[in-house]
Amino acid sequence: MRLPNAQLPRKLPLKAVALGAFAVVLAGGAFAAFSFTSTAARVTAASEPVIRPARVAEITYRRQSQALLLAGTVVPRIESTLGFRVSGKIVQRAVDLGAIVKPGDVIASLDPSDYKLAVDNARAALASADADHSRARADHERYLNLRGSTAFVPQTLDQRQSLSSTAQARVDQAKSQLASAENNLAYTVLRADTAGVVTAVQAEVGQVMAQGQGVVRVARTDELEIVVGVPEHRLKVVRENPSASFELWSDPGRRHAARLRELSPSADPVTRTYAARFSVIDPPEFIGLGMTATLGFERPDAAPVAEVPLSAIFQRGTQPAVWVVNRDTGTVELRPVVIARWRDDTAAILSGVREGELIATAGVHKLESGQKVKPLQQQQQAAR
Repeated sequence: MRLPNAQLPRKLPLKAVALGAFAVVLAGGAFAAFSFTSTAARVTAASEPVIRPARVAEITYRRQSQALLLAGTVVPRIESTLGFRVSGKIVQRAVDLGAIVKPGDVIASLDPSDYKLAVDNARAALASADADHSRARADHERYLNLRGSTAFVPQTLDQRQSLSSTAQARVDQAKSQLASAENNLAYTVLRADTAGVVTAVQAEVGQVMAQGQGVVRVARTDELEIVVGVPEHRLKVVRENPSASFELWSDPGRRHAARLRELSPSADPVTRTYAARFSVIDPPEFIGLGMTATLGFERPDAAPVAEVPLSAIFQRGTQPAVWVVNRDTGTVELRPVVIARWRDDTAAILSGVREGELIATAGVHKLESGQKVKPLQQQQQAAR
């Protein structure tokens, strides 16, 4: 069936068809040539080794010293609780908390009335005993003058001599009682026996004190110490280094000498540390009780070590290693090392690398064995 008024497409000229086919062939050839050129360039680039820039450090072994720092507190070596040696009622307290006392200063006093009466009684007893002794001694001497007469009896002489000796013993006893009563009277005044600072007040005026009950606590200032808590893994360092130095937080930058005096044999049940007391050899003028001090210990290394940044350590399993850079070829080699100690940002190498060798200090996890690197000379650092 033939549609009305429909026009059939005209045939293209043969020349136009030939030109189009030739253009398509040219485009395909150009694309193939471009693809071949790009592939060849990639193959050439892949065959050339990539040389990475790398930060390096030169190994230098030096003998160093390890420092151990412990925080402590300034305390007195001797802190005593002072109390009356007799009982009584406090009528005076002459010191307060924080008072500085010197030897002989009055701290507190008891009511002395009863002790004064005891002294008077002892004196009267001594006077009576002395009178009895005088009479017995006179009788003994008079009877001695009768020796050789008919009135002299040896048994009576022995009796008179015994009475005289007994009276003498009573005199001695009365003297001792008087001395004791006078001492008790003196004990009603509590005095400081050494220089120090009052660190606690435990009694007030009007309080009746028992014998030996504490009134004040006095810390002696002639001998000061620094007490620190030593962790159990640091006990060996402290025992082997009895000499130390300390620095007060109130006066940083100045260090003073100290020496270990006492190390607790057992750990504190709460902190699990061992209390150590260090005597201050030459205390500074500005030191005070309760100040915070930093105690330091220096222990030289048994062997020289090379200190490198932590970024230079490549951990392969449990064995630390470093990438050693060949100075001639620039290739890297992974070599295991022995670490003497770790710090916050450095590691001390004990062995595994030689003096003067170069190691990579950055990007160690991106390196491969045999890879070439270009050391950045301007960023080399000597490992200390």
